[in-house]
Amino acid sequence: MVSSRLISAVSRRRALGTAVAGTLGVAAASVALPGAQAAPVRRQQPAPSGTYRIDLHAHFLPPDYRAALIEHGHLTIGGYPTPEWSPEQALAFMDYYGIAAQALSVSDPGVSFLSGKEATDMARYCNTYAAGLFRSNPTRFGAFAVLPMPDIPASIAEAIYALDELRLDGVILLSAYNGVYLGDPRFEPLMAALNQRSAYVFVHPAAIPDNAKPKLPLPDFLEEFTFDTTRAATMMMVTGVTQRYPNIRFQLAHAGGTVPFLSHRISVASQTVLGQLWPQDLPKPSVLDIQHQISTFYVDTALSGSAAAMASATAVMSRDRIVFGSDWPFSALTLPQSGSHDPAPGLSDIFDADQRMEVERHNPLRQLPRLAQAVGA
Repeated sequence: MVSSRLISAVSRRRALGTAVAGTLGVAAASVALPGAQAAPVRRQQPAPSGTYRIDLHAHFLPPDYRAALIEHGHLTIGGYPTPEWSPEQALAFMDYYGIAAQALSVSDPGVSFLSGKEATDMARYCNTYAAGLFRSNPTRFGAFAVLPMPDIPASIAEAIYALDELRLDGVILLSAYNGVYLGDPRFEPLMAALNQRSAYVFVHPAAIPDNAKPKLPLPDFLEEFTFDTTRAATMMMVTGVTQRYPNIRFQLAHAGGTVPFLSHRISVASQTVLGQLWPQDLPKPSVLDIQHQISTFYVDTALSGSAAAMASATAVMSRDRIVFGSDWPFSALTLPQSGSHDPAPGLSDIFDADQRMEVERHNPLRQLPRLAQAVGA
C-alpha cells in the first residue's frame, strides 16, 4: 500500500502538475524556432480495403441512459453536444467506414452523475443492454462494462457480474471520480478484482470540474481530456498500480493523452521530492522502470490518427500496443465527410497497409478473445 506521505505529496502538487501540463500544451502549439527544420513527411501509403477494422474506442448511449443524462443537465459531454445513438446508426456508420465490429463503452460521465441504487441500476441496465447487442449481432458488437464508481463494493460486484456472467469484453474506467484519480489507494480492492480476472480496462478521460480548470473558451475534449488521461496514467505508475497488478491490460484513450510526449519528464519522478518520500515497502522506480511501465500500456487512435501522434506513441511502445478507435458518435463532426470511407486517413502518413491491418484489426482482436472468436479471427 502506498504511504499517506506519498499520496499527500502528490496531492499537494496536483495544482502545480495541472499548470505544468497547461504550459506544455501552449509550448507544443507554438511555432518552430528560426532555422528549425521540420521532419520530412512520409508519402501517404494506401490503406487496406474492405470491412476489417475492430474499433476499441466507440461509445453508445442506450435510450434510458441518454434520457437520464439529459434529465440531469448533461446536454454536452466534454463540450460536445450529447449525441443521439441507436444500433441501426452504429451499424450504418461501421458499414460506411469499413469497421467490422465495435467494442462499445459508456463515455464520461459514466453513471457517476447518479448515486446509490440509481447508479447501480443504471450500470446494470447499460451492461445488460450491451450484452443483448452482441447476442443479437454477435459479429458486430462487443462491450466494456460501466461500473457504479466511485462505490467500490458495488463496482466490484458489477465487474464480476459483467465479466463472468454477461461475458463483456472488459471494463471502462474514467481517469478520475470526484477529483480522485486512478492510482489512489481507495481503488485498490477493485484493481485486485480486475487483476484476478486479467481484465482489459479502457481508461477514458473525465471532465474536470469547472472550479478546478482554467477558464478557457475551449471544449474539454480538445485538450483537457488528454491532460486528464495523462494524470491518471502517471498516478497509476508512481503509486505502483501498474506494477502490483500486471495482469490488467490498460488502454489509454486518444494515443495515451500526452503520456508519450511527456514520457521522459514523467520518468524523472524518482529524482524529485517524490523519490525522497518513497515508501520503504515499494520498489523505487527508476527512469528505465517508468519507461518500461509506459511501454506496457495500450493506446488507441481515436482523434489521434496522425503521423505526429503515432510517431510519439511508437517512440515509447511497440506497434502491437496501438489499437484502432473511432470515438464515434462523439467524433462524427471530425470524420472525413467528402466520400472517403477511411475513418483515419492520417494513419497512412506513418503506417503502410500491413501495419494498418495490424493496428486496426490484429492488435484489437488479440486483446478481446470473445470478440475474436465471434468474428471468426
